[in-house]
Amino acid sequence: MRPIPPGYTATFETVVTEAMTVDFEELGPVHPVYATYWMAKHMELAGRKIILPFLEEGEEGIGSYVEVRHLASALPGMRVRIVARHEGTEGNRVHATMEAYNELGDLIGRGRTEQVILPKAKVAEIFARLQGRWEGRGRYS
Repeated sequence: MRPIPPGYTATFETVVTEAMTVDFEELGPVHPVYATYWMAKHMELAGRKIILPFLEEGEEGIGSYVEVRHLASALPGMRVRIVARHEGTEGNRVHATMEAYNELGDLIGRGRTEQVILPKAKVAEIFARLQGRWEGRGRYS
């Protein structure tokens, strides 16, 4: 991986949909606002945007850590903007911090992510090994 400049930023924007509101499946809908688990997904997406321009041929990033603090709400129809900032790279681990804002400008979340940079062949090997273990248990055909 090529070096990522300190403070390098990437942004992800989305409009909150009804599908992104709090719904705990078997427990049903709870709050008609942007769900924390969607915020976590979008923070991880923004963190991935940090690494993509710097990956070299044959490299891949795989998420290894996400932390989210949900501070305020966003309603369906509101635009949410997540700004990811590269905080540093240690070996093959890329660390980023995130801030999420609703379209009113309210800070609605803070978070951190880590991605591990590996050769694509190594990632494929890890997934193939897992697939083999799963198929070996007779749970997948």
